[in-house]
Amino acid sequence: MNQACDIFLTAVIVVLGILCLLCVVRSIIGPRIADRIVAVNMIGTMTMMIIAILTVKMKEGFLADVAIIYAMISFLAVVVLVKVYLGVYREREAKEHAGEPASENGAGASAPAAAILDRVDREEK
Repeated sequence: MNQACDIFLTAVIVVLGILCLLCVVRSIIGPRIADRIVAVNMIGTMTMMIIAILTVKMKEGFLADVAIIYAMISFLAVVVLVKVYLGVYREREAKEHAGEPASENGAGASAPAAAILDRVDREEK
């Protein structure tokens, strides 16, 4: 039973590794910025899952702490990536509409992030 569990965990790690490589390809080819951001987020999530599986497989408790810390860092990286991208988008939008009066919150600050990303994706095409 122990050997079957070990083989299963190894197979899951290999599958997750292959999926991570496919996510790297998706993050490179896009086609939209939203696809790239989601792919980077998926890579972080799958890496955290691989570390968690290694925690069980190697019977090392400290790896669970590493997985939790990695999850927090991955989440923050995606938040920063979206924030930077939205800042670039708002700056570009402000330059395009320089003659129009800006709202109190800045250009497009009241729009949800998903709507802004969709608008940017339409403009890229």
